[in-house]
Amino acid sequence: MANQKILDHKQVVIDEIAENVKNAATTVWFDNNGLSVAEQTELRRTLRENGCELKVYKNTLTQRALDSLSINLNEGLEGPKVVAFGTDTIAPIKTVSEFAKKHPALEIKVGIVDGKVADIELLNKLASVPSRDVLLTMLAGGLMGTVRDLSIALHLYSEDLEK
Repeated sequence: MANQKILDHKQVVIDEIAENVKNAATTVWFDNNGLSVAEQTELRRTLRENGCELKVYKNTLTQRALDSLSINLNEGLEGPKVVAFGTDTIAPIKTVSEFAKKHPALEIKVGIVDGKVADIELLNKLASVPSRDVLLTMLAGGLMGTVRDLSIALHLYSEDLEK
């Protein structure tokens, strides 16, 4: 039988995992086997710069935490996994996906987006969404086009009135 102190420590870790999953807008599990220590450090730094966090937990403890939240990832937790949490819905997916393009050893497996289990296809679709800055630039460009068209129309109308 395990020592009570060990069981208490495991419960603290389970509670931490459950809290991270509950508070995160997006959680992504992926394999990082084959990445060097320098590459893993680079991934952690990149995630941190984008407001995300990277953790390594035992699968059994992760499964217990997910069971307490009534989340079932099926076979998504087989083998060693690393998890990235983020309060932004797109940032963890996009960061890990872009890192995986440069480092083929990293493979995204499964995720939770806004409280719902997301398979690899959905995660890939979300990873292709442009960043917030790009979307705001596209919106501003669209608004500028509309304002320009309106100003041209008003200018032509005022010229017609002057005649």
